[in-house]
Amino acid sequence: MIKICSFLPAATSMIYEMGLENQLVGVTFECHADKPKVVRSYLEGTHHSSSEIDQIVSQSKSQGKSLYYIDDSLLESLSPDIIFTQDVCDVCQIDTSHVARSVYQLSKEPELIPLVPRNLDDIYQNAITIAKAFNKEERAYELLAKLKKRTDFILDTLRKNNAPLKRVMVLEWLDPIYNCGHWIPYQIAQAGGVDMLGNPSGYSIVTAWERILLYNPEVLVVAPCGFDISRSSQELEALTKLEGWDTLKAVQNNAVFLADADLFTEPSTTVVDGIELLAALFHPDLFEIPMKLEHKYLSFHTNEKVK
Repeated sequence: MIKICSFLPAATSMIYEMGLENQLVGVTFECHADKPKVVRSYLEGTHHSSSEIDQIVSQSKSQGKSLYYIDDSLLESLSPDIIFTQDVCDVCQIDTSHVARSVYQLSKEPELIPLVPRNLDDIYQNAITIAKAFNKEERAYELLAKLKKRTDFILDTLRKNNAPLKRVMVLEWLDPIYNCGHWIPYQIAQAGGVDMLGNPSGYSIVTAWERILLYNPEVLVVAPCGFDISRSSQELEALTKLEGWDTLKAVQNNAVFLADADLFTEPSTTVVDGIELLAALFHPDLFEIPMKLEHKYLSFHTNEKVK
Protein backbone atom coordinates (compact mmCIF):
# COMPACT_ATOMS: atom_id res chain seq x y z
CA MET A 1 0.00 0.00 0.00
CA ILE A 2 1.27 3.46 -0.95
CA LYS A 3 1.76 5.68 2.11
CA ILE A 4 1.03 9.36 1.64
CA CYS A 5 1.54 12.56 3.65
CA SER A 6 -0.39 15.76 2.99
CA PHE A 7 1.29 18.99 3.97
CA LEU A 8 -1.65 21.23 3.13
CA PRO A 9 -5.19 21.12 4.53
CA ALA A 10 -6.79 21.48 1.09
CA ALA A 11 -5.24 18.22 -0.13
CA THR A 12 -6.17 16.48 3.12
CA SER A 13 -9.76 17.63 2.72
CA MET A 14 -9.94 16.28 -0.82
CA ILE A 15 -8.39 12.97 0.23
CA TYR A 16 -11.14 12.49 2.80
CA GLU A 17 -13.88 13.56 0.39
CA MET A 18 -12.70 10.93 -2.07
CA GLY A 19 -12.58 8.26 0.63
CA LEU A 20 -8.83 7.74 0.35
CA GLU A 21 -7.80 8.52 3.93
CA ASN A 22 -6.74 4.95 4.77
CA GLN A 23 -3.47 5.54 2.94
CA LEU A 24 -2.87 8.91 4.56
CA VAL A 25 -0.19 8.59 7.27
CA GLY A 26 0.73 12.19 8.15
CA VAL A 27 -0.63 15.74 7.91
CA THR A 28 -0.05 19.29 9.16
CA PHE A 29 -1.21 20.80 12.45
CA GLU A 30 -4.01 22.66 10.61
CA CYS A 31 -5.54 19.56 9.06
CA HIS A 32 -8.78 18.36 10.63
CA ALA A 33 -7.69 14.74 10.50
CA ASP A 34 -6.91 12.07 13.07
CA LYS A 35 -3.44 11.52 11.69
CA PRO A 36 0.07 12.26 13.03
CA LYS A 37 0.91 15.97 12.73
CA VAL A 38 4.24 16.20 10.91
CA VAL A 39 4.26 19.94 10.16
CA ARG A 40 4.05 22.51 12.94
CA SER A 41 4.09 26.32 13.13
CA TYR A 42 6.00 28.64 15.44
CA LEU A 43 2.75 30.63 15.74
CA GLU A 44 0.76 27.60 16.83
CA GLY A 45 -1.10 28.30 20.08
CA THR A 46 -0.31 32.02 20.05
CA HIS A 47 -2.78 34.89 19.69
CA HIS A 48 -1.84 38.00 17.74
CA SER A 49 -3.80 40.81 16.11
CA SER A 50 -3.95 41.16 12.33
CA SER A 51 -1.36 43.91 12.48
CA GLU A 52 1.00 41.86 14.68
CA ILE A 53 0.69 38.79 12.44
CA ASP A 54 1.47 40.95 9.40
CA GLN A 55 4.59 42.27 11.13
CA ILE A 56 5.73 38.78 12.14
CA VAL A 57 5.24 37.47 8.61
CA SER A 58 7.05 40.43 7.05
CA GLN A 59 9.96 40.06 9.45
CA SER A 60 10.26 36.33 8.82
CA LYS A 61 10.26 36.83 5.05
CA SER A 62 12.88 39.59 5.25
CA GLN A 63 15.13 37.28 7.29
CA GLY A 64 14.53 34.32 4.99
CA LYS A 65 12.95 32.29 7.79
CA SER A 66 9.90 30.03 7.67
CA LEU A 67 7.01 30.11 10.12
CA TYR A 68 6.81 26.31 9.84
CA TYR A 69 8.96 23.33 10.75
CA ILE A 70 8.89 19.57 10.19
CA ASP A 71 9.14 16.89 12.87
CA ASP A 72 11.93 15.05 11.08
CA SER A 73 11.99 12.04 13.39
CA LEU A 74 8.24 11.54 12.99
CA LEU A 75 8.52 11.85 9.22
CA GLU A 76 11.33 9.27 9.21
CA SER A 77 9.21 6.84 11.19
CA LEU A 78 6.20 7.29 8.90
CA SER A 79 8.35 6.66 5.82
CA PRO A 80 5.88 8.03 3.24
CA ASP A 81 6.13 7.22 -0.45
CA ILE A 82 4.52 10.49 -1.56
CA ILE A 83 4.14 13.94 0.04
CA PHE A 84 1.74 16.55 -1.27
CA THR A 85 3.16 20.06 -0.91
CA GLN A 86 2.21 23.53 -2.13
CA ASP A 87 3.88 26.51 -3.79
CA VAL A 88 1.02 29.00 -3.70
CA CYS A 89 1.77 30.86 -0.45
CA ASP A 90 4.67 30.30 1.96
CA VAL A 91 2.81 32.40 4.54
CA CYS A 92 -0.22 30.10 4.74
CA GLN A 93 1.54 26.72 4.56
CA ILE A 94 5.00 25.19 4.41
CA ASP A 95 6.35 25.30 0.85
CA THR A 96 7.93 22.66 -1.36
CA SER A 97 11.52 23.94 -1.07
CA HIS A 98 11.37 23.71 2.73
CA VAL A 99 9.99 20.17 2.55
CA ALA A 100 12.65 19.16 0.02
CA ARG A 101 15.43 20.10 2.45
CA SER A 102 13.96 17.78 5.08
CA VAL A 103 13.19 14.77 2.90
CA TYR A 104 16.72 14.85 1.46
CA GLN A 105 17.93 13.59 4.84
CA LEU A 106 15.48 10.69 5.09
CA SER A 107 16.62 7.09 4.65
CA LYS A 108 13.88 6.69 2.04
CA GLU A 109 13.30 9.82 -0.01
CA PRO A 110 9.62 10.22 -0.95
CA GLU A 111 8.25 11.75 -4.13
CA LEU A 112 7.11 15.34 -3.70
CA ILE A 113 3.99 16.36 -5.62
CA PRO A 114 3.49 20.14 -5.48
CA LEU A 115 -0.02 21.51 -5.92
CA VAL A 116 -0.03 25.04 -7.33
CA PRO A 117 -3.61 26.23 -7.88
CA ARG A 118 -4.16 29.74 -9.25
CA ASN A 119 -7.84 29.51 -10.20
CA LEU A 120 -10.86 27.23 -9.82
CA ASP A 121 -9.90 24.99 -12.73
CA ASP A 122 -6.51 24.39 -11.10
CA ILE A 123 -8.21 23.37 -7.85
CA TYR A 124 -10.39 20.86 -9.69
CA GLN A 125 -7.34 19.55 -11.55
CA ASN A 126 -5.60 19.08 -8.18
CA ALA A 127 -8.32 16.60 -7.22
CA ILE A 128 -7.38 14.52 -10.26
CA THR A 129 -3.66 14.79 -9.44
CA ILE A 130 -4.31 13.60 -5.88
CA ALA A 131 -6.53 10.71 -6.96
CA LYS A 132 -3.98 9.57 -9.54
CA ALA A 133 -1.35 9.31 -6.79
CA PHE A 134 -3.64 6.82 -5.04
CA ASN A 135 -4.32 5.01 -8.34
CA LYS A 136 -7.98 5.96 -7.90
CA GLU A 137 -8.46 8.54 -10.64
CA GLU A 138 -12.15 7.68 -11.01
CA ARG A 139 -12.79 9.01 -7.48
CA ALA A 140 -11.84 12.50 -8.64
CA TYR A 141 -14.19 12.47 -11.60
CA GLU A 142 -17.05 11.34 -9.37
CA LEU A 143 -16.35 14.19 -6.96
CA LEU A 144 -15.96 16.80 -9.70
CA ALA A 145 -19.25 15.77 -11.31
CA LYS A 146 -21.05 16.49 -8.03
CA LEU A 147 -19.34 19.87 -7.68
CA LYS A 148 -20.19 20.86 -11.25
CA LYS A 149 -23.85 20.04 -10.69
CA ARG A 150 -23.93 22.50 -7.78
CA THR A 151 -22.18 25.35 -9.61
CA ASP A 152 -24.24 24.77 -12.76
CA PHE A 153 -27.42 25.23 -10.73
CA ILE A 154 -26.22 28.66 -9.57
CA LEU A 155 -25.15 29.81 -13.02
CA ASP A 156 -28.36 28.58 -14.64
CA THR A 157 -30.47 30.35 -12.00
CA LEU A 158 -28.59 33.61 -12.50
CA ARG A 159 -29.04 33.42 -16.29
CA LYS A 160 -32.74 32.52 -16.14
CA ASN A 161 -33.45 35.50 -13.91
CA ASN A 162 -31.15 37.93 -15.75
CA ALA A 163 -29.59 38.68 -12.39
CA PRO A 164 -27.42 41.81 -12.48
CA LEU A 165 -23.83 41.50 -11.32
CA LYS A 166 -23.36 42.85 -7.81
CA ARG A 167 -20.37 45.11 -7.22
CA VAL A 168 -18.64 43.39 -4.32
CA MET A 169 -15.36 43.11 -2.46
CA VAL A 170 -13.92 40.23 -0.46
CA LEU A 171 -11.18 41.12 2.03
CA GLU A 172 -8.40 38.59 2.70
CA TRP A 173 -6.86 40.63 5.54
CA LEU A 174 -7.85 43.60 7.70
CA ASP A 175 -4.77 45.37 9.03
CA PRO A 176 -3.41 46.22 6.57
CA ILE A 177 -6.30 45.65 4.16
CA TYR A 178 -5.67 43.06 1.45
CA ASN A 179 -7.89 42.51 -1.57
CA CYS A 180 -8.69 38.97 -2.75
CA GLY A 181 -6.59 37.02 -5.22
CA HIS A 182 -6.06 33.67 -6.90
CA TRP A 183 -9.37 31.75 -7.26
CA ILE A 184 -11.56 33.99 -5.09
CA PRO A 185 -12.45 36.45 -7.90
CA TYR A 186 -13.64 33.43 -9.89
CA GLN A 187 -15.78 32.29 -6.96
CA ILE A 188 -17.30 35.77 -6.87
CA ALA A 189 -18.01 35.68 -10.60
CA GLN A 190 -19.74 32.29 -10.40
CA ALA A 191 -21.88 33.62 -7.55
CA GLY A 192 -23.16 36.56 -9.61
CA GLY A 193 -20.78 39.28 -8.51
CA VAL A 194 -17.74 41.18 -9.69
CA ASP A 195 -14.79 42.37 -7.60
CA MET A 196 -12.96 44.99 -9.62
CA LEU A 197 -10.32 45.35 -6.91
CA GLY A 198 -9.51 41.63 -6.87
CA ASN A 199 -6.52 40.01 -8.53
CA PRO A 200 -7.65 36.91 -10.47
CA SER A 201 -5.02 34.12 -10.52
CA GLY A 202 -2.57 36.36 -8.66
CA TYR A 203 -1.59 37.21 -5.12
CA SER A 204 -3.70 39.37 -2.87
CA ILE A 205 -2.05 42.73 -2.19
CA VAL A 206 -2.34 45.62 0.23
CA THR A 207 -5.15 47.86 -1.00
CA ALA A 208 -5.51 51.52 -0.05
CA TRP A 209 -8.69 52.42 1.79
CA GLU A 210 -9.14 55.37 -0.55
CA ARG A 211 -9.46 52.97 -3.50
CA ILE A 212 -12.15 51.02 -1.67
CA LEU A 213 -14.08 54.22 -0.92
CA LEU A 214 -13.96 55.17 -4.59
CA TYR A 215 -14.99 51.67 -5.67
CA ASN A 216 -17.82 51.72 -3.11
CA PRO A 217 -18.87 48.04 -3.09
CA GLU A 218 -22.52 47.09 -2.76
CA VAL A 219 -21.60 43.97 -0.80
CA LEU A 220 -18.55 43.57 1.44
CA VAL A 221 -17.39 40.14 2.67
CA VAL A 222 -14.76 40.02 5.41
CA ALA A 223 -12.86 36.71 5.43
CA PRO A 224 -9.28 37.16 6.68
CA CYS A 225 -7.02 34.24 5.80
CA GLY A 226 -6.98 31.66 8.59
CA PHE A 227 -9.78 33.31 10.59
CA ASP A 228 -13.26 32.10 11.40
CA ILE A 229 -16.14 34.53 12.01
CA SER A 230 -15.50 34.64 15.76
CA ARG A 231 -11.85 35.60 15.23
CA SER A 232 -12.71 38.12 12.51
CA SER A 233 -15.27 39.85 14.72
CA GLN A 234 -12.47 40.72 17.14
CA GLU A 235 -10.64 42.62 14.40
CA LEU A 236 -13.48 44.64 12.86
CA GLU A 237 -12.49 47.87 14.57
CA ALA A 238 -9.63 48.08 12.08
CA LEU A 239 -12.32 48.69 9.45
CA THR A 240 -15.09 50.51 11.26
CA LYS A 241 -12.79 53.22 12.62
CA LEU A 242 -11.66 54.21 9.12
CA GLU A 243 -12.88 57.53 7.78
CA GLY A 244 -15.77 57.07 5.36
CA TRP A 245 -16.79 53.62 6.59
CA ASP A 246 -20.40 54.71 7.07
CA THR A 247 -20.58 56.10 3.53
CA LEU A 248 -20.03 52.72 1.85
CA LYS A 249 -23.09 51.38 0.03
CA ALA A 250 -22.48 47.97 1.59
CA VAL A 251 -22.70 49.52 5.05
CA GLN A 252 -25.76 51.60 4.20
CA ASN A 253 -27.49 48.57 2.62
CA ASN A 254 -26.72 46.29 5.59
CA ALA A 255 -24.68 44.13 3.23
CA VAL A 256 -21.46 43.61 5.20
CA PHE A 257 -20.81 40.00 6.15
CA LEU A 258 -18.20 38.00 8.00
CA ALA A 259 -17.39 34.55 6.66
CA ASP A 260 -15.07 31.72 7.65
CA ALA A 261 -11.96 32.01 5.53
CA ASP A 262 -11.78 28.31 4.71
CA LEU A 263 -14.67 28.80 2.28
CA PHE A 264 -12.38 30.98 0.16
CA THR A 265 -8.69 30.77 1.01
CA GLU A 266 -8.46 26.97 1.17
CA PRO A 267 -8.08 25.56 -2.38
CA SER A 268 -10.24 22.50 -1.82
CA THR A 269 -13.81 21.54 -2.62
CA THR A 270 -14.93 24.03 0.04
CA VAL A 271 -14.62 26.67 -2.68
CA VAL A 272 -17.97 25.44 -3.97
CA ASP A 273 -19.45 25.95 -0.51
CA GLY A 274 -18.03 29.47 -0.75
CA ILE A 275 -19.70 30.03 -4.12
CA GLU A 276 -23.04 28.89 -2.72
CA LEU A 277 -22.72 31.20 0.28
CA LEU A 278 -21.72 34.18 -1.86
CA ALA A 279 -24.60 33.57 -4.27
CA ALA A 280 -27.07 33.73 -1.38
CA LEU A 281 -25.44 36.88 0.02
CA PHE A 282 -25.34 38.62 -3.37
CA HIS A 283 -28.79 37.49 -4.53
CA PRO A 284 -30.93 36.59 -1.50
CA ASP A 285 -34.05 36.75 -3.66
CA LEU A 286 -32.78 33.82 -5.74
CA PHE A 287 -30.80 31.64 -3.32
CA GLU A 288 -31.04 30.49 0.26
CA ILE A 289 -28.11 29.88 2.58
CA PRO A 290 -27.46 26.13 2.68
CA MET A 291 -28.15 24.77 6.15
CA LYS A 292 -24.64 23.37 6.48
CA LEU A 293 -23.22 26.88 6.00
CA GLU A 294 -25.43 28.73 8.47
CA HIS A 295 -22.68 28.67 11.12
CA LYS A 296 -20.03 29.85 8.63
CA TYR A 297 -21.11 33.47 8.23
CA LEU A 298 -22.53 36.40 10.15
CA SER A 299 -24.23 39.66 9.23
CA PHE A 300 -22.10 42.50 10.55
CA HIS A 301 -25.10 44.75 11.13
CA THR A 302 -27.30 42.41 13.11
CA ASN A 303 -24.78 39.86 14.46
CA GLU A 304 -27.28 37.31 13.20
CA LYS A 305 -27.68 35.04 10.23
CA VAL A 306 -29.45 36.47 7.21
CA LYS A 307 -33.08 35.35 7.08
